[in-house]
Amino acid sequence: MLSRRRFLTYSLAAAPLLLAACAPKDSAKDAALFMLDAPAASLAALRGKPVLLTFWATSCPGCIEEIPLLSELHKTYAARGLQVIGVAMSYDQEAQVRALRDRLSVPYPLALDKDGAVSAAMGTVRLTPTTFLLDPQGQVVYQKIGIFDLDKVKGLIEGMLVKN
Repeated sequence: MLSRRRFLTYSLAAAPLLLAACAPKDSAKDAALFMLDAPAASLAALRGKPVLLTFWATSCPGCIEEIPLLSELHKTYAARGLQVIGVAMSYDQEAQVRALRDRLSVPYPLALDKDGAVSAAMGTVRLTPTTFLLDPQGQVVYQKIGIFDLDKVKGLIEGMLVKN
């Protein structure tokens, strides 16, 4: 059994490694976005403005719970340059995604990750919801598995948007 002092010594020594493993990547790789009701786009084409990507699934209760938060961000910040995009996981069928979007009146654009390329570009998303906030240069500035912290994300977005 480790003494308290030895445990703290080991824990503090390991902290930088644990934080590095959890830290966001430098920048998002490019991937095609197959938009539900718009022409296909790409992550690279979105550079120049902040982007909030959320990976979700129609069968994920947390994802459904997060939709009002994403809708609020979209309604509050879209006119100032934020692009909110919901990325449906590769196992979700297009008809299911459309039905849920219509039933819940999702106001922000949705993309289908048909082949998992968007997930792979972000480091292979395995759990939903997973949210990434990208700055205008495509750098990941926030990453969260589970429901994101609305106040924290708003603060980060405010720092990146054009002031009216």
